[in-house]
Amino acid sequence: MISYARMLASQNIVIILCGNKKDLDADREVTFLEASRFAQENELMFLETSALTGENVEEAFVQCARKILNKIESGELDPERMGSGIQYGDAALRQLRSPRRGQAESAQECGC
Repeated sequence: MISYARMLASQNIVIILCGNKKDLDADREVTFLEASRFAQENELMFLETSALTGENVEEAFVQCARKILNKIESGELDPERMGSGIQYGDAALRQLRSPRRGQAESAQECGC
């Protein structure tokens, strides 16, 4: 499955393995070590999460986004290239965001 994802998207795709139900340790079928080793062998990010308690749920998204951003900044991923597995959002939305930044900077400069 992982090789298909990389083949269909990009070799540099960011994949995170989330072990859910961390709060049910007694019912565990895969040990942390097994899952961690699998993730490492397959170059995956790995976190154990609990939807019940919320543990590491947000962290999974944050770490994944941070890794994608790092790959963009290092040049490993190019959102402008078709087939890179990632792309910028709608250009119109990007243009809407830009004036807000400019307005905030102008407001700070005027001392209002």
